[in-house]
Amino acid sequence: MNLFSRRSSGVSEELVWQALSTVQEPELGGDLVSRKMIKDLKIEGGRVGFTVELTTPACPLKDQIENETRAAVMKVAGVQEVVVGFSANVKQRPGLFDKAGIPGVTHVIAVASGKGGVGKSTVATNLAVALAQDGARVGLLDADVYGPSAPIMLGLKGKQPMVQDGKMVPLEAHGLKVISIGFMVPESQALIFRGPIISSMLRQFLYDTLWGDLDYLVVDLPPGTGDIQLTLAQAIPLSGSVIVTTPQDVALADVTRGIEMFKKLSVPILGLIENMSFFRCPHCGERSEIFSHGGAVKASKQFDVPFLGEIPLSLAIREGGDVGEPAVTKTQPEAFAESFRDVARNLAGRVSVEAYA
Repeated sequence: MNLFSRRSSGVSEELVWQALSTVQEPELGGDLVSRKMIKDLKIEGGRVGFTVELTTPACPLKDQIENETRAAVMKVAGVQEVVVGFSANVKQRPGLFDKAGIPGVTHVIAVASGKGGVGKSTVATNLAVALAQDGARVGLLDADVYGPSAPIMLGLKGKQPMVQDGKMVPLEAHGLKVISIGFMVPESQALIFRGPIISSMLRQFLYDTLWGDLDYLVVDLPPGTGDIQLTLAQAIPLSGSVIVTTPQDVALADVTRGIEMFKKLSVPILGLIENMSFFRCPHCGERSEIFSHGGAVKASKQFDVPFLGEIPLSLAIREGGDVGEPAVTKTQPEAFAESFRDVARNLAGRVSVEAYA
C-alpha cells in the first residue's frame, strides 16, 4: 500500500521500527515487527505511514492494534501524524491438507450442534455473512441434508446452480458463494438416503464446485454426532469446528458428545457459541433468560475450549431468516447484528491462532 510518494530524513526510520517492535500481536504473541506484519513503511516529514498485515480481514482486535501502533510511533521524536493501513493474509493451518484439499479454499470451518433445534443453521449463515462483510472471501456449504435452510435464509429459494465444465457454479447472495442440497431437491421431497450416499453427495459439493479463491468455507453440518457427521468430519480437511448450543442443560449435555467426536478426529474445536442466550423485550427492554443463561461459558471452562460469544433470542433474527435477509444485514437493534459480528471476529481470530501459532 503506497501511502506516501516521497521520503525525507525528518524522522528516524530506525526509531520507528524500534517503536513498532514494542507492539505485541495480542492473540498470537510476539511483536509485529518480528512477525513481519508491518509492510510499506513510509516517512514524509513528520508523517509516518505503514500497513499492518493482519492474519484475517475479520480480526477481532484490529482497533487495538491500530491504537497501539499509532501510540507507539507518536512517541518517536519528530512524528506529527501516523497513518495506519491494513491488509490481510489468511494462512492455512500447518498439515491441514494431508487430506485432499479443496482448490482455492484456505480454511474449512464446520458448524455443528449436538442436537437439532438450537439454531445452528441461523448461526452458520449469519457468521458467514458477517465474515464477508469484514472483507473475507467466504463460501457456505449447506450440508444439513435433513433440513437444508440456506435457500430460504439467503433469499435463493427456487434457484439452481449452473454447470460449467462439469462442475457446479455456486449461487451468490449477501457476499457469499453458496451450495445447498436444497437447490437440487424440491422443498416437499424428503431426503431418505443412507449415510454413504449422503457422504458421496457432499464430497461432490466440496470438490466438484467452482468455489474460486476463498478464505473461509463455512460448512453447516447436520445436527448430532452420528455416522454421517463422523464420515464428513473425517473426509473434509477441516481447519476447525464450532459447536452451537443453547443454555439449558438438555442441550449442553449433547455438547459433550460433539466435543468428544471432534477430539477423537483430531479436529481443533474453535469454540462454543451460546444461541438463544437471552430475550430482550423490544418494547420495554426487559431481559428474560428463557432457557437459562451462561451454560456455554461453563461448558467451555469444563472442557477447556474457547467461548466465542452469545447470540440473543430475537423475533427479528427469525423474521430475517424467513425472508432471505440474515439478521447481520439489518440495522435495527433487535436484530443484534453486532452480536453476530463479534462472534464471527472471535471465530476468525481462533482460526488464525490455529494457523499462525
